[in-house]
Amino acid sequence: MPPAPLPYIGRFAPSPTGPLHFGSLVAAIGSYLEARSRGGRWLLRIEDVDAPRTIPGAADAIIATLARFGFEWDGDIVWQSRRLDAYRAAFEQLRAAGHVFPCACTRREMADSALARDGSRIYPGTCRNGLPPGRSAHAWRVRAQGTVAFDDRIQGRQEEDLAREVGDFVVLRGDGQFAYQLAVVVDDAAEGVTDIVRGADLLGSTGRQIHLQHLLGVPTPGYAHLPVVVNAAGEKLSKQTLAAPIDALPPAAALATGLEFLGHTPPAKLARGPLSGLWAWACANWALDRVPRRSQAQAPAGLAATVS
Repeated sequence: MPPAPLPYIGRFAPSPTGPLHFGSLVAAIGSYLEARSRGGRWLLRIEDVDAPRTIPGAADAIIATLARFGFEWDGDIVWQSRRLDAYRAAFEQLRAAGHVFPCACTRREMADSALARDGSRIYPGTCRNGLPPGRSAHAWRVRAQGTVAFDDRIQGRQEEDLAREVGDFVVLRGDGQFAYQLAVVVDDAAEGVTDIVRGADLLGSTGRQIHLQHLLGVPTPGYAHLPVVVNAAGEKLSKQTLAAPIDALPPAAALATGLEFLGHTPPAKLARGPLSGLWAWACANWALDRVPRRSQAQAPAGLAATVS
């Protein structure tokens, strides 16, 4: 008989680079409801491994906003900034196995390289077989090889030739910061995450993460990438695109709008009532199959950008 499926464990992992916006709320709603509808656990992780981009006080504000909107996470919050030893151990495992190499290339030297689908530069392999004479390492890269394929529950079948479409990618930066790709793989494995529901803006990172999972010998979760929320110009909502924070919005009304974005339309009266009633309806009616099968959609009026 096949082994029994593992208990569902999902997670939401915001980066404290600014306040939550409507796109963040959509990702939180989708991951939370998928976990709850499957009788699973929902974990909260603060992805503050990139210290230079972390804004003081942003993490506490994110946690407070999630609580005000009625999200309830299981267990203690995980902070990436407190897990550097775990990332170092994973990096050393990769280095001992010969899966990483030092790289001397600068951003300027890679400016003419082709773009991967997530906007990063495809590494041309300059230092793959050793540093050029007289050069020192600026970063460490993982050797990208093979084709990664997986079935995304929203975006469908995905295949990526790592060497051709991504290239060797950074896991340890020149400033000593561990890269997101490594940290997220280590944390998901440590927490036993079985399923990841997140925005489609991260679809381009998934092949790299699965490659690292294979190299480190850890399980590969299931994936579902929600439509990413964009503004009228087609730009992903973010601090850089002046996305409006949701801190001051009426929680029930904002949650109802987020549910509608994800293909679920609650009764209008619930958006004007207590949060408990809306969450009860959402948990009882959630179905991932009703989420629109698209990679992006425009934010509802008034929820995209701050007023200048």
